[in-house]
Amino acid sequence: MDYPIRTVCVVGLGYIGLPTAATLASRGVEVIGVDINPQVVDAVNAGQPYFSEPDLDMLLRAATTLGKLRATSRPEPADAFVIAVPTPFNADRSPNLDYIDAAADAIAPVLAFGNVVILESTSPVGATERLAARLARLRPDLSFPPGRHGEPLDVHVAHCPERVLPGRMVRELIENDRIIGGMTEACADHAEAVYRIFLQGEPICTDAPTAELVKLAENAFRDVNIAFANELSLICDQLGLNVWQVIELANRHPRVGILQPGAGVGGHCIAVDPWFIIASAPDRTRLIRTAREVNDAKPKFVVAQIRERAERFKRPVIACLGMTYKPDVDDLRKSPAIEIARQLARAGEERILIADPNLSALPEELAALSNVSLCDTLEAVRRADIVVLLVAHSRFRKIPREELMRRVVIDVTGLTHGYG
Repeated sequence: MDYPIRTVCVVGLGYIGLPTAATLASRGVEVIGVDINPQVVDAVNAGQPYFSEPDLDMLLRAATTLGKLRATSRPEPADAFVIAVPTPFNADRSPNLDYIDAAADAIAPVLAFGNVVILESTSPVGATERLAARLARLRPDLSFPPGRHGEPLDVHVAHCPERVLPGRMVRELIENDRIIGGMTEACADHAEAVYRIFLQGEPICTDAPTAELVKLAENAFRDVNIAFANELSLICDQLGLNVWQVIELANRHPRVGILQPGAGVGGHCIAVDPWFIIASAPDRTRLIRTAREVNDAKPKFVVAQIRERAERFKRPVIACLGMTYKPDVDDLRKSPAIEIARQLARAGEERILIADPNLSALPEELAALSNVSLCDTLEAVRRADIVVLLVAHSRFRKIPREELMRRVVIDVTGLTHGYG
């Protein structure tokens, strides 16, 4: 069946919603972007992305200049609705679906016959069904899936999780395959029509619960692999071995692909999504839970390493290089580097110099601490007694080797691997 898509309302203009809205608009679709933050709305309408992402500025500027994308604080009628809002976890690490509920409440008044609602937010199994049920309660005049006795639906509902990498979002939105989970086969077909507007990768249709678990499984797999690498780093520290060399040599085996250890695991996906699987099956997720615990404990180990080296100085100056959750982005969400710097600074005995070429101001968690300051990278290195490489930003590779060799260096990134 043909499902013409002329207008799309994207709810949530964050790291996923904004590139999605701009990409759709670049294909000639009329896009209404919705966000509760007035500063985000103003920035988008001015054609200015409020976070750094290659090609997004050009795409957004073109979309707004041509009048294909505009932002507002409230949803408006459209053919399709894409929900891309945060899905954090609660204090007990259970999924928090408040933002999805709020998005449902916001779009319900403007839904109409023939619409499709797509949940893009990474969600626990059952979230799409919950969304459809909530919309059905809010709009009893319309029929939603699963429907009764195979009757035609007024509004289709599906889940299509994002699968993009920060720093390559615009490209991967277009090129990566998409898993489209419909609550019915017709729901999947209707949602597929939205992604065919711009997708060069393959759209793969399945049911909604499968699509939900696929995305969680993708991120849990990476989390487990990183936990293995992080645990190897602890073992190598105890045995006096170079973990980077161990992994490099092990990966020469044709069926081994160990990821890289680091300061921990951050970001909006890998540090969160495994808990959604654990919440769904708490008695059957021993490996996934252990991996989360290993990765969550890594910042504490790094802090202990730093404090051990700091004992030789009366009042050490510590340069922490890198604050974002991954290299070469400005994204700070759940960054373990911030937690490491915060723990060091709270003791009050050290002076902490923060250097990150992707930041123009201190993270808010550190800004109020009197013994923390933001510096240029080379200045931070030259002033420091101890240099801690926390994030493998490519610009850090340009630090003169002789500057590092004069100081105590703690490298959790592998950037100095190979130095003599």
